[in-house]
Amino acid sequence: MAFQLPKLPYGYDALAPHVSKDTLHFHHDKHHRAYVDKANKLVAGTPLASKPLEDVIVATAGDESKSGIFNNVAQIWNHNMFWNSMAPDGGGTPKGALMSRIETDFGSFEKFRDQFVEKAVGQFGSGWCWLVEDGGTLAVRATHDAITPLIDGQRALLACDVWEHAYYLDYQNEREKFVKTFLQHLAHWDYAAACLAFEAHEPAQKSARRR
Repeated sequence: MAFQLPKLPYGYDALAPHVSKDTLHFHHDKHHRAYVDKANKLVAGTPLASKPLEDVIVATAGDESKSGIFNNVAQIWNHNMFWNSMAPDGGGTPKGALMSRIETDFGSFEKFRDQFVEKAVGQFGSGWCWLVEDGGTLAVRATHDAITPLIDGQRALLACDVWEHAYYLDYQNEREKFVKTFLQHLAHWDYAAACLAFEAHEPAQKSARRR
């Protein structure tokens, strides 16, 4: 079976006014679909064609001869995480165990928020900003281009896309405003908490697998 473009977990107008219907159509239907279509073409007729998405990512990471495959399959996975990292009634602060971990590992939610904004805004060029669990500790990580925490064994909890096509129609060049809006109004903390919980982690992360 080929890699599939998953449907958004909400309607195209559900994140307005923070992310517009036009942006979601453009970002999901064009950019995300392009990665899916390209990945399918690149793995067709190879042993990778029968492997799950995560396995293809790990198998091609760091291999210059397979950089085209890696860039496209990693972007499929990254975007799947991004869509699930937002919710129509998202934002604010997390609850329960996730909040406790954030307060323990960052000192406070405010310190986490400031670090997340700083790293997302400071990511030079295209890339991503993540809340991850790394060796039992929560951390904020920025990655360039298609690089994903998956290849370093980190557990991704929340993803914010800082490629310009994620925000330019709505925010122009104001990346900082977009990132702050993401945290204040969109971040899907229940999804992040599900990824953090061991029992819920596997299906949450593996929602990126092809169907």
